Amino acid sequence: MRALVINCTLKPSPQPSNTEALAATVITALQGHGVQVDVVRAVDLDLRPGVRTDMGDGDDWPRVHEKLLASRILVIASPTWVGRPSSVAQRVLERMDAMLGETDDQRRPVAYNRVAGVVVTGNEDGAHHVISEISGALADIGYTIPGQAWTYWHLGPGPGPDYLDDDRGHDWAASTGRAMASNLVHAARALAENPLPAPPS
Repeated sequence: MRALVINCTLKPSPQPSNTEALAATVITALQGHGVQVDVVRAVDLDLRPGVRTDMGDGDDWPRVHEKLLASRILVIASPTWVGRPSSVAQRVLERMDAMLGETDDQRRPVAYNRVAGVVVTGNEDGAHHVISEISGALADIGYTIPGQAWTYWHLGPGPGPDYLDDDRGHDWAASTGRAMASNLVHAARALAENPLPAPPS
């Protein structure tokens, strides 16, 4: 089984990413279940604005789309900015909108029988809002969102240290990340054994 983690930090490589650091705990847990994990740092790519799978010459999204179709598990990892998902996360979701019009050979939306979860970091409150926005978008596209398929880290409202600067709350976030990974893997296995059919016409 394969998983894809899309890190939606605003920081291009090689800058340290708090979101990447928390997502790494989920990646390690997924690998512990025998899952092969690919990671994409979206800000490093040329992802053109639009809602088509290929927006023309130089667009890097088609390569990400191929990884999405090769993966049974998707994790969107985003920082919180002004209480919302990052602009990079929004761009990723907008590009994924094209998947609504794509079907497999059984007329099922291509996101059917795939599962997804969310990782959020930030030094302000609002993690549950970010989780709900991203989870809702992914469910619209056709992904199955298992219960408690998320983890987050923040130290409450207002400015403060980043995930990489403060050890407080790491144990809880890591434990929740391990539960998230387990729920994603087991839900993906269940769907593989009993896949959703195509929507009634």
